[in-house]
Amino acid sequence: MYFNQISVKGLGCQSYCIGCPAAQQMMVVDPKRDIQDYLDIAYEEGMRITHIVNTHLHADHISGDQELSAATGADIYINDSVEISYAHKGIEQGDIFTLGAAKVEVLHTPGHTPNSISLVVTDTGRSDKPEMILTGDLLFVGDVGRPDLPGSEILDEQIENLYNSLYKTLAPYPDYLEVYPAHGEGSLCGRGMSAKKNSTLGYERSANPMLQFGSFEAFKANIMSAFPARPKSFSYIIATNKKGADLLDACTLDKRLTPDQFQELMEEETTLVMDTRDSAAYGGFHIPGSINIGFEKQLANWVGMVIDPGTELLLVVENRDAYDRMLTELHRIGYDAVLGYLSGGINEWLMSGRPVDQLAQISTLQLHKKNGPDGPLILDVRTMAEWNAGRIENAVHFPLTDILDQKIPKADKDQEIVLQCGSGYRSNIAAGFLKDQGFTNIKSLAGGVFAWHNANLPLV
Repeated sequence: MYFNQISVKGLGCQSYCIGCPAAQQMMVVDPKRDIQDYLDIAYEEGMRITHIVNTHLHADHISGDQELSAATGADIYINDSVEISYAHKGIEQGDIFTLGAAKVEVLHTPGHTPNSISLVVTDTGRSDKPEMILTGDLLFVGDVGRPDLPGSEILDEQIENLYNSLYKTLAPYPDYLEVYPAHGEGSLCGRGMSAKKNSTLGYERSANPMLQFGSFEAFKANIMSAFPARPKSFSYIIATNKKGADLLDACTLDKRLTPDQFQELMEEETTLVMDTRDSAAYGGFHIPGSINIGFEKQLANWVGMVIDPGTELLLVVENRDAYDRMLTELHRIGYDAVLGYLSGGINEWLMSGRPVDQLAQISTLQLHKKNGPDGPLILDVRTMAEWNAGRIENAVHFPLTDILDQKIPKADKDQEIVLQCGSGYRSNIAAGFLKDQGFTNIKSLAGGVFAWHNANLPLV
């Protein structure tokens, strides 16, 4: 049997190839939209992609099922009760796929969505006992799937489904069974996933806090205590995956724009400039009104939080390679309306004599010297989990999600305010929103808490 896990950093998506070179057949489970990895594996291992399986209708990324099916002719399989409009074959509890030595059995495990499945995999060339389980978004390493995404009207039912799938459906399976989830660190489909990409049922039963509850009531109370932020892109992604995403051949791939062309498109109400450079470079000079989201681990999540799906994007990048990388990241989460990028970058814009804006940056040592009762107001825009893990003394927690919801800090518009996050991107985003609200003395902590820690400065 052949088995391979493919991970997407930052987005936290994990897909799988299962097959048998002897039988020349391969299944791809939960494919990402950029499919070359799967095509390369099939070619190198002498297999043909014959099955494409989705464990559930994804909310955080565009499925690659349409791309892969178009490229290979393989059928797409998903739980028959999922409401989708594209061509597929339905699967349900107990269905079995046989690909040479690989035996894959469908297990209905609702909870993250009402129609979620897991896949129990057996390498019959070694044993008739199952070797691993692909848990989709049911069970993660260190956490479980969030049940709130399908909607509040069925939340109680979803929580009960989640509990039953975890505590009852998985109960008969042995501790040695290897666990391979559809997501890992960085995903917003759970609350506290481990950076480790796989585990075993036995270890999760002993170490995963969500598998330690003695009653359904205690489990439900914990689940209901907090849900991760829901990016505005999730609803759009769900709708796109229901109808089947357009093929990437229909998307603009390379459009270099002169400053004249770039400015003309900027003046359209439907466009937004996204500056992908590092936070310090953005602070030096940037196009007025642009948003700074660069190549950090949580890129996809912050794009989904800040930018409305369907927005036509103009990119400021360092070079063509950076444009290609960003295009892939955006396509993965359904942001296909990329009109192009500024040829020559910000320097070409500057040399054309067009207006630029700046965002003052303050270093960790500068802030440390000024910090105190008479110092600037420090607003920490990170998540509650990050805040609880360690924060700068005298900082005030004011998460970016609150700023995006138009909540305004209680401060004079001319008061010195230092915005601070993990590395600098979120504080730059927050600064832009606050400047639009009339705050005039905004700074961003260069490098954020990461730089603060590296400067050996204390956190409380």
